[in-house]
Amino acid sequence: MRKALITGITGQDGAYLSRFLLQRGYAVHGLLRRSASADVIGERLRWLGVIDDVVLHDGNLTDLSSAVRVVREIQPDEVYNLGAQSFVHASWQQPLLTGTVTGMGAVNVLEALRLECPTARFYQASSSEMFGKIQQEIQTERTPFYPRSPYAAAKLYAHWMTINYRESFGLHTSCGILFNHESPLRGIEFVTRKITDAVARIKLGTAREVKLGNIHAKRDWGHAADYVRAMWMMLQQDKPDDYVVATGRSTSIEEFCGMAFGYVGLDWHEFVKTDSHLLRPAEVEVLHGDAGKAREKLGWTPAIKLEDMVAEMVEADLQRHRARSTVVMPGIADLGKVAH
Repeated sequence: MRKALITGITGQDGAYLSRFLLQRGYAVHGLLRRSASADVIGERLRWLGVIDDVVLHDGNLTDLSSAVRVVREIQPDEVYNLGAQSFVHASWQQPLLTGTVTGMGAVNVLEALRLECPTARFYQASSSEMFGKIQQEIQTERTPFYPRSPYAAAKLYAHWMTINYRESFGLHTSCGILFNHESPLRGIEFVTRKITDAVARIKLGTAREVKLGNIHAKRDWGHAADYVRAMWMMLQQDKPDDYVVATGRSTSIEEFCGMAFGYVGLDWHEFVKTDSHLLRPAEVEVLHGDAGKAREKLGWTPAIKLEDMVAEMVEADLQRHRARSTVVMPGIADLGKVAH
C-alpha cells in the first residue's frame, strides 16, 4: 500500500485529493494545524465522506521539527504540499505570515524530505498568480513570472526552491502551476464561492445583494476534482517536471455572475454591486493558461465544464442554506477558513 502525506489536507484541494488517493488504495496521511476552529476544521473531508479514512498528524508548516517528525514517522511515497495562506487579498494585510507559511513552509517540507525520506516524490502547489502582470497573452511553463501580490511572491519562492531541491539534491520534485480551480468546497472568502453563496441567499430571500470588487477581471477556472488528478499524474512520471494545469478558457467575474444567477432564473445586474474597498492594491486583470504540456506528457484533460461546475456550486449552497433554516450546521456554511 502506497502512503501519501498531504499538507493542507483540510482545504478544498486536500479533501478532493484525499478522496482520489483513497479510491486508488493509498494510505492517506495529513498534516493538521490545530486552531481555535478545530471543531469545524475537518468539514470538507466530512462533506466528501472520507474523514474517517485519513490519518491526521499534528504539525505546522512553519515548524521544521514537526515536518521532520511526521515525515520520519510516515516514510511517505508521495508528498503533496497544498498547505498555504492562500487568500490573495489577505496577503497584503499579512505579508510576513504569507511569506512564512506559503513560501518558507514549502522549504521546511522539502528539507524534511531531504533529511528523512529522500526517495519520496514531492508535489508543490504553484499558482497562476505567479504570472501576475502577464508577459504573454496565454501563459505556459515558459512564460516569465511577474507576481503582483505577497501571496504570488511567496508562491514563486516556493516554486523555485522546489526546482532547486530537484537540481541540487536529486529529489523527485514537481510543480503544478495550477490556474484557478473551484468547487462546492471552495472557501466563502473566495470570489466564486462568495457569488454562489450570495445567489443561494438571494434566491431564498435572506439577502438582497452581493458586493464585489473588479468584476472585469478574467480567470481560467476549472474544477478542483479535475486538478487534483493532474497533481497525482505528475508524481507518476519517471522524470520530475513542472506543468501548467488550466482549461484554456478565460472568463470574467461578471460572466461567472451571469452563469450563477442565471441558474436560478435571476438577472445578475439587479443584485451585484461593486465596492472600491474590495479592489486589490495591484490587480491581476487576466489569466489564461495553456495546458498543452500536461495534455501531451501526462494525458490530462479537464472533464468538468465551467457551466456544470457553477451549477454544482449554486446547488450546494442552496442545499446548505435550506438546511440551515431548519437545522444548525456549524462549519458547513462557512467552509473555507484556510488551514495550513
